[in-house]
Amino acid sequence: MELDRSGVVPLYRQIAKHFLDAIESNDIAPGRQLGNEIELARKFGVSRPTMRQAIQTLVSSGLLVRKPGIGTTVLPGVITRPVRLTSLADDLKKDGQQPVTTVLLNRVIPAPAHVSEQLHMAPAQPTVHLRRLRALHGQPLVIMENYLPADLLDLHTTDFSNTGLYQALRAVGVHPKVARQRISARAGTIEECQVLDEPPNSAVLTMDRLTHSDTGRPIEWAQHIYRPDRYAFTLTLTAP
Repeated sequence: MELDRSGVVPLYRQIAKHFLDAIESNDIAPGRQLGNEIELARKFGVSRPTMRQAIQTLVSSGLLVRKPGIGTTVLPGVITRPVRLTSLADDLKKDGQQPVTTVLLNRVIPAPAHVSEQLHMAPAQPTVHLRRLRALHGQPLVIMENYLPADLLDLHTTDFSNTGLYQALRAVGVHPKVARQRISARAGTIEECQVLDEPPNSAVLTMDRLTHSDTGRPIEWAQHIYRPDRYAFTLTLTAP
């Protein structure tokens, strides 16, 4: 680009606007690295502090992220979902996104006290404990932790890296119908921040959900942890 070196708009703002336009037009795709400040400053013919200020403008806007040893990377836009009983995987795929799911835990355990209370089960009854990390464009998005009565699913025949939980439930005739959900925020634990690739003590967006099937049976207790810079809920409000 040609910079207007005699105009009133500072050079760093012109450079930031150039990158912003390229990101919004997808000429610079999510996940792409921009290069280091020295290389970029030389390319644009500006000082390193000017380039640093341009990049920081976009970092502060949530468009770029700096990572030691990696460089400056373009972040995907914030995922915005309406609050409704749907699968995150299904919603992302409908929008043309390709999420990647890593299964962190998939086991049957005796139901912890708080889980048996939520699912109306006897204490220590066999319970599916499923923990997954879902990423988009190479960036962690959410840690999903789910508990279900063990008689609902066969863990050994379900590939949760390619199949959403609600898709797996529907496949065996269990249909999620209604849920009570609580959305909150808190500081992430050391482990959560590490898994989500966030600095220690970063804020995280949390969602707890109790889901019932169309027969009225409690079938899922979920505790999800989202990166707040990548995810938002939307609500539609009506007057009484």
